[in-house]
Amino acid sequence: QIQLVESGRGLVQAGGSLRLSCAASGRTFSSYSVGWFRQAPGKEREFVATISWSESIYADSMKGRFTFSRDNAKNTVYLQMNSLKPEDTAVYYCAAYYGASYQPRVRQNQYDYWGQGTQVTVSS
Repeated sequence: QIQLVESGRGLVQAGGSLRLSCAASGRTFSSYSVGWFRQAPGKEREFVATISWSESIYADSMKGRFTFSRDNAKNTVYLQMNSLKPEDTAVYYCAAYYGASYQPRVRQNQYDYWGQGTQVTVSS
């Protein structure tokens, strides 16, 4: 079992950048697959990105702007967000499940462990 803690919350102007981090407890972090989700006010939580068999998978609206990476030595994953837009304003969550999946997991009910979330606000 692992615990996830996001950091990197912030307020940025449109066009700016922000990097979120998600630190995991436990010595077997490399055995877990991790994804990022976000939830805007009044909206459903939606998929942002994940890594499946070393291939990064992104939601269409994030492609070319967001980059997902992980550092197993630091038990941390990152979400680099560039060219931010006001519609990117949301609480961002990292989530994890044990093992790996042949198909990338993009639904929140496919993940077993969640962080508390971190707020990202993009002003116009």
